[in-house]
Amino acid sequence: MDWARMTESWGRSFPPDYQRFMQVYGSGSVQDYLSIGEPEPSVALSEARRDGMVMETANAEADWQTEDKTPDLEGTRPLLITWGVSATADLLCWDATGLDAAAWPVLVYNRGEALWSRYDCGMAQFLTRVLKADFPDNPLGAVFMWGVTDAVYEKRPSAP
Repeated sequence: MDWARMTESWGRSFPPDYQRFMQVYGSGSVQDYLSIGEPEPSVALSEARRDGMVMETANAEADWQTEDKTPDLEGTRPLLITWGVSATADLLCWDATGLDAAAWPVLVYNRGEALWSRYDCGMAQFLTRVLKADFPDNPLGAVFMWGVTDAVYEKRPSAP
């Protein structure tokens, strides 16, 4: 993965836990439910891969404008980058507003609840906490990953 190219393209570096995850596991799906996207350069939507990071980020930006948010998110305008999409159409993003990518929180749009929520942890910790059922409530729209101690990760071939 050419992380320098990604940094130049998006105008900021990607979180170190995501970079490490991509190095070790690559893009794929958890429990055949949560798709974790491969990084791709930020390009115009007309040039973006269908269902890729750029397209899903555009979807998240559109949903941010129209959907409800938890009180702590009301009135905020985060810079969204989508890193995951669930089979129930939930969107998992970073709030990439800050320059320290290691400190970016996870923002989740739970489509079933039609609600944006913030989780003050990185991508890897978020996944771990979902698998351990270590949030007050399941942040995702289905229970396929909630409290699953023996989760299956299926790696996807890299995009051309």
